[in-house]
Amino acid sequence: MTILDAQHDLPAFRLAIRDWLAAVVPSDWKARMVRASNEEYVAFQRWWMAERSKVGLAIPHWPKEYGGAGLTLRHLVAIADEMARADAPQARIFTISLIHMPGTLFPHGTEEQKRRYLPGVAKGELWCQGFSEPNSGSDLASLRTRAVRDGDHYVINGQKIWSSSSMYADHCLLLTRTDPTAQKHGGITYFIMDMHAPGVEVRPIRQANGRSEFGELFLTDVRIPSENMIGAENNGWRVAQATLGSERGVIAFEGAERQRYEIEAFYRKSLETGAAWLRDTQLHREFVSFLAEMQAGRRLLRRVLEEPDASASVLPSIIKLSVTVLRQRICSFMVRIAGVEGQEFAMLAEEPFGSPMFDFMSAFSGTIAGGTNEIQRNIVAERGLGMPRV
Repeated sequence: MTILDAQHDLPAFRLAIRDWLAAVVPSDWKARMVRASNEEYVAFQRWWMAERSKVGLAIPHWPKEYGGAGLTLRHLVAIADEMARADAPQARIFTISLIHMPGTLFPHGTEEQKRRYLPGVAKGELWCQGFSEPNSGSDLASLRTRAVRDGDHYVINGQKIWSSSSMYADHCLLLTRTDPTAQKHGGITYFIMDMHAPGVEVRPIRQANGRSEFGELFLTDVRIPSENMIGAENNGWRVAQATLGSERGVIAFEGAERQRYEIEAFYRKSLETGAAWLRDTQLHREFVSFLAEMQAGRRLLRRVLEEPDASASVLPSIIKLSVTVLRQRICSFMVRIAGVEGQEFAMLAEEPFGSPMFDFMSAFSGTIAGGTNEIQRNIVAERGLGMPRV
């Protein structure tokens, strides 16, 4: 029996995933990735996507006509939980491909666009996102990258920044301004851009933690066919809301479950080794408070998954605020209890919190990515509490 053959029996489905993970995931994959170059890491990610594709777990929730298996949300939750439980590799560089791209094309793409682009993800095609710009900050609607109509093409000029995995991407979800005279949220048009087109230049951005996960896009007279427009001209802001809304849900659920297993493994190791911090009452109390907040976040995430229209809820914003700040506090705690040794910087680690300083420096990106925490506070204040916009 294959994994998909067991889809009608959820416990059997879970067991099939668990057995497959035990057979396929290399026991030394983390050790290999600690020493891996960027190219080796990308190759490993593509291999992992190919393995998932073989058993129908690459794009399992997409309709069958677009290469998926048509599975339900319950199946997605089961897959995410088993992946987290097994500490299996995450398809990190495929985040835009798996979440944002389908979240955009399903509600707004043409049938031709869906059939052309959706099945490619299971084959390893990578997508990036061209939204943020150097001078726009968190005000996405102030973007200035221009798209000018030229026959059956649009000519694009401008600059984008903080584009995850853009150095390796095949396609880009691109926001441009087609009418500079329109009101700020009008005059925006959404395109699919070929990352290999003439005029596209990507420069990796080296982060404070030493990694280069983001790129800066320089677009010079890039020609995009008009059939690559998603939605109508000057209606890109509405389409972009679908992209931004797709960030919530199962991906956050899997992240919370991974953190749960990670922190539980750390605690077990501390008990086994008699870690000194356990004898400090204040530190012990602080750690237990993390566990309580983590469980509360997991419960809230389950509520979001159960809501029929999570896009209208402020819960995702509340969760984003709480889990990102909690992650920073946990990582700060790990640096403090590690003492002088915790100051040593390493890019990655084979065990949970094995590189405290790297984890601490990386944790701050969570308060910026996916809509800054300041924006999330405004959403909670205005939509949740009914406070006036100042």
